[in-house]
Amino acid sequence: MEEKRRSLEISSSEFTHNGKIPAKFTCDGEDINPPLKVNNIPPETKSLVLIVDDPDAPGGTWDHWLVWNISPEEEIAENTIPGDQGLNSFKQQDYRGPCPPSGTHHYHFKLYALDSLLTLDNTAGKEDVENEMSENILAEGELIGLYNKTR
Repeated sequence: MEEKRRSLEISSSEFTHNGKIPAKFTCDGEDINPPLKVNNIPPETKSLVLIVDDPDAPGGTWDHWLVWNISPEEEIAENTIPGDQGLNSFKQQDYRGPCPPSGTHHYHFKLYALDSLLTLDNTAGKEDVENEMSENILAEGELIGLYNKTR
């Protein structure tokens, strides 16, 4: 079977890949989502999914934001709710920025282009989102930002 997934380019005007996330977008600042730019969205894309997580968390990967049914546009603006939100590891339905207990953590902003919309409710967690989208991914990309607490 031919590989159908293509590569999305995801970037931010606020930090580079493997660069430090500004405090503004963390628990040390305003705790708002950073702006993201997306390139190479396949023309047949119906929606985008964004998953932000921290695999360096002491108890295992910690989910910071789950958003689906994002309009397939080239920009996700700062401090916005671009789609339907699910439950993160804080048991909240919104963006919660980096807030590592110690050391430098890697925050993965994973973006997926889908050929459909997802029919999930706002109690969905990351596993629900991943299961629901698994057969519909056209392209994916990832931006990693680093952060360590300032206090």
